[in-house]
Amino acid sequence: MTLPPGTPPPASPTPEDPEAARHRAKMLKRKAVQDEEVAQKTLQKGLLIVHTGPGKGKSTAAFGLALRMLGRGGRVGVVQFIKGAWQTGEAQAFAAFGDRVVWHTMGEGFTWETQDLARDRAAAARAFARARELMADDTIDLLVLDELNIALRYDYLDLAEVVAALAARRPGLHVVVTGRNAKPALVAAADLVTEMGLVKHHFSAGVKAQAGIEF
Repeated sequence: MTLPPGTPPPASPTPEDPEAARHRAKMLKRKAVQDEEVAQKTLQKGLLIVHTGPGKGKSTAAFGLALRMLGRGGRVGVVQFIKGAWQTGEAQAFAAFGDRVVWHTMGEGFTWETQDLARDRAAAARAFARARELMADDTIDLLVLDELNIALRYDYLDLAEVVAALAARRPGLHVVVTGRNAKPALVAAADLVTEMGLVKHHFSAGVKAQAGIEF
């Protein structure tokens, strides 16, 4: 083809940098593997999720999932088994969602604060009864059972009964259980288990619990 007078010839393609070419080829292979793996995942179900371990962030992660569910138009239930003494920032924040969040703080403080086994067991029983009600409510898409692991650790609730109730939940309900020392039977029943590891914590350096971070 003849170019009009004064038209510069087309630029020759710039050779691709060898390192960039290797990276692109590597990522293309990885994408193919990833796409194939994702295509094989066809099941959809309500998940039983457990956040446990000695590290900070178990409840925080659960409330992050709750926020994600709200962002997708879902409805969230929260039952707190041990906490109750402090007014938390998350409870105040989720109140802004109105009846899209059903929030029940039913604990009376940690066991070293109450020092009353019968009282702690009664509070845990009331909390789990409320959890059962929310599991039966088909408008709830995600249920957070905050610090349920602590109630199970101290035998405030019957482990077999709790695991059976969670296993028998309606198919589409997602449940998140938080707290240290998750029982092996609960871990075995769960679909997803994350253990938060403790690497470093400011509390050990004398820094007190602070609003907006711990509560």
